[in-house]
Amino acid sequence: LRVAQPGTERFLSPGKGRGLRAVRHFAVGELVFACPAYSFVLTVNERGAHCEHCFTRREDLFKCGKCKQAYYCNVDCQRGDWPMHKLECVAMCAYGENWCPSETVRLVVRIIMKQRVTLERTPSERLLLLSEFESHLDKMDNEKEEMNQADMAALHHFYSRHISDLPDEQALTELFAQVNCNGFTIEDEELSHLGSAVFPDVALMNHCCSPNVIVTYKGTVAEVRAVKEINPGEEIFNSYIDLLYPTEDRKERLLESYFFTCQCAECTSKSKDKAKIEIRKLSSPPEPEEIRSMVHYAKNVIEEFRRAKHYKNILFWLLLYFMCELSLEKMGAIFAETNVYMLHMMYQAMGVCLYMQDWDGAMTYGEKIIQPYRVHYPAFSLNVASMYLKLGRLYLGLEKKTQGVKALKKALAIMEVAHGKDHHYVAEVKREIEEQK
Repeated sequence: LRVAQPGTERFLSPGKGRGLRAVRHFAVGELVFACPAYSFVLTVNERGAHCEHCFTRREDLFKCGKCKQAYYCNVDCQRGDWPMHKLECVAMCAYGENWCPSETVRLVVRIIMKQRVTLERTPSERLLLLSEFESHLDKMDNEKEEMNQADMAALHHFYSRHISDLPDEQALTELFAQVNCNGFTIEDEELSHLGSAVFPDVALMNHCCSPNVIVTYKGTVAEVRAVKEINPGEEIFNSYIDLLYPTEDRKERLLESYFFTCQCAECTSKSKDKAKIEIRKLSSPPEPEEIRSMVHYAKNVIEEFRRAKHYKNILFWLLLYFMCELSLEKMGAIFAETNVYMLHMMYQAMGVCLYMQDWDGAMTYGEKIIQPYRVHYPAFSLNVASMYLKLGRLYLGLEKKTQGVKALKKALAIMEVAHGKDHHYVAEVKREIEEQK
């Protein structure tokens, strides 16, 4: 494993607190550093498809003989995972269907156990210790505090029988807040959620809305690659959020989740905002108040969707699709199809089509989304790459070979920079292209 190369150093970034900067030149696509996860957990929905220990995706995994819930590549992976899996194995057997701690709770328990057996700095903490994470406890609102309390109650409920002397309430409150601010979600090449983890050295990077690096994952290792040329002495910036949305929305999201007001060049110039909130060309243009109220409506619908995501059954998906169509119709009276709120709804609708195996429907939405995505997102974007990838795979499934290969090649061009030329996802896409020849 290539642990973080000393091409970077920790420093005090003016107005931002600590940060990470380059001490040498990095070319576009170059690996800046790699960071193994300090602790990680595979999401429940991916059990059976990925190894719990190394996150490898394969068909022939074998399951834990006791709980029959966790799957592994081989005995080595099972042994490697046992110190963490044993915390859940017995409990899952005991609680059966009622075993349902959140992913955050599962991750926090793993951190607690890792801290107990870890006496020195880990390879994940070359520049920043997990114990140095900001918790921002003083800035938390009631809703966040309630969520924290619920998570702590669940932790006691599901784990206290199997773990002796858990940390006290104050220490737990702080740890949950630290994980909520500094945790990462591990995603695959189509941006499907695979799990959650903490990568202390990656968390050291500050945010920028036009970042110069991208974080991708190889198993449970985070890899940070340059997506712009970086010179010695320059600060290294990651993006904490989805960059599709206009400045006001990004600032709100950053303040709400990470407790700071972004003042990057993109937020100051707002250069992309006009295109992002594009209005339909109408004979009589809408009043500013109409536009404002439609933006308000769009943001509310997006928030409702986010909350509804917890109830996933067939009825939910049908309702979701109906809501997408309805909101697209309503917003379409004022917004252009390239407007980011329209694109957000189309993306949701495409997800529903994929779930329902309506391949033609998914393809139609994907085709509407892809070009505006290229305009709104930075040059090397995982959102753009994953959309090309989904479209390419849809085309091939629908026997549209030429379009399929073309889309996959576009995905590949971004992935070779973001994931690196030697990543197994890149090899997979190359294989898919080769098979069409």
